[in-house]
Amino acid sequence: MLFSSIEFIFVFLPVFLTFYFFTPNKQRNSVLLVFSLIFYTWGEPRFLALMAFTVVLDWLLGILIERKPKKAKLFLALAVSSNLLILGVFKYLSPTLDFFGFSFVSLALPVGISFYTFQVISYTVDVYKGLIRPVRNILDFGFYVSFFPQLVAGPIIKASDFIPQLYRRYFLSRMQFGIAIFWILNGLIKKIVFSDYLAVNFIDRVFANPQFFTGFENLMALFVYSLQVYADFSGYTDIAIGLSLLMGYHLPMNFNSPYKAQNCSNFWKRWHISLSRWLQTYLYIPLGGNRKGVFRHIINLLIL
Repeated sequence: MLFSSIEFIFVFLPVFLTFYFFTPNKQRNSVLLVFSLIFYTWGEPRFLALMAFTVVLDWLLGILIERKPKKAKLFLALAVSSNLLILGVFKYLSPTLDFFGFSFVSLALPVGISFYTFQVISYTVDVYKGLIRPVRNILDFGFYVSFFPQLVAGPIIKASDFIPQLYRRYFLSRMQFGIAIFWILNGLIKKIVFSDYLAVNFIDRVFANPQFFTGFENLMALFVYSLQVYADFSGYTDIAIGLSLLMGYHLPMNFNSPYKAQNCSNFWKRWHISLSRWLQTYLYIPLGGNRKGVFRHIINLLIL
């Protein structure tokens, strides 16, 4: 289900907000979990079992990391390796898994698997570091993993930033309401007016039959495509930030005018900011950053 679809805007969202605003504070996370699962299973219900497995696995391992400190590294390694293995199988062996030249199983890519995999890795690492305590209620943890506003396209939520918000009392001021509506409308304009319109009326036509257009038109299609990708991606995350704010949750900014960047390094600091921060926190710094010599530094730069 897309945020710009008729089903979401006129069916799912009004029903959800009606339930959410009239639900007692203690039950709001449960309502969010239910609607997040409905949102996730709207188009592909078969992937729900995979998400449920991830939720149970990382919830249990998070508790074990705290309760058995002598084996904490083992449980952390198990959590990270299991999640990366699942992601790798579906991400890089999709659509067909081959053994010795024989294709015997077809794998479709589960919606949002990259985003919720990064989030559960963030959770187990933060528990291991002592930044947060493990979530005791598996339903609350399931809500953290399946939170529908950012499930499909981010931004990626660090556990230490989001888990504490699960237990805050819901509050939405008039100013916060106005800011939330602004983010949602801003995202919808980017997604519908710019991204979808440019794709349907120009980019798709040129890319489908480039030989029917001039060299200048093909070149312009490439430039416009970069704008279309930005409008689509940033528009989606703007909507996610606005929706989350309506529910009392704060998500980080994910784009900061990336095409105003003066160089490539600055561009990547402005584009998909939550991913860059995740990689820095959970990959670059644990590998040593720039403190382990030139060779390690070069490897890290190549990874990033």
